[in-house]
Amino acid sequence: MMPLEIRAATGGSSILTARFPYGDRATISDGGKSGRPRKEQFRPGAFTHSINSPNQEINLLVGHDFSRPLASKNAGTLQVDDRKDALIIEAEMLPAMKQTSHWQDFFAGYSSGLITGISPGFRIPPPSAVPVAEIFEEEPPSLGRAIIRTILAAILFEFSLVTRPAYRKTSVSIRDYVPPSEVSPDDAANDPYAMPSQFRNPQNRWR
Repeated sequence: MMPLEIRAATGGSSILTARFPYGDRATISDGGKSGRPRKEQFRPGAFTHSINSPNQEINLLVGHDFSRPLASKNAGTLQVDDRKDALIIEAEMLPAMKQTSHWQDFFAGYSSGLITGISPGFRIPPPSAVPVAEIFEEEPPSLGRAIIRTILAAILFEFSLVTRPAYRKTSVSIRDYVPPSEVSPDDAANDPYAMPSQFRNPQNRWR
């Protein structure tokens, strides 16, 4: 994983770059005393619909909290490059945003080495939209006894900067920038890709 870096920004803005790898297995549960471990991974292209849809908003947040936004796709400050091996997220941190308390909290945690990666906020689309959006398999006995969930298609709502990402190969960096010369209940009822209202509560977040 790349170390986190922050450099002074040209013109008052910064670029935050993050990487979320495909095929990286995260241990979601160790199974406790009697259960089986559960692991999770994303297949390349799992977020393609959300990235390509002109109406699908994607936010960059601090700690899965929509009250602490840093950038967004619809605002033009968040770009997502869907590659074969990973998602590359690039967010422009405007001078006004860097004055907010949540940016300064993030900066302090980042500078201290406490915020080390990113975590996606997502849900699985309904079968009416995607008949097979996930598959479950047995882990090879030589590797363990976990149940592995592979996500083939997911609705991406946000990425968050977090202290302990489940996907440990994620990375974040910030570099200099030289400037170039939410869904209502009614909408959600008609849109299978809409964000459920309960997911807007920071206590109901994802990895």
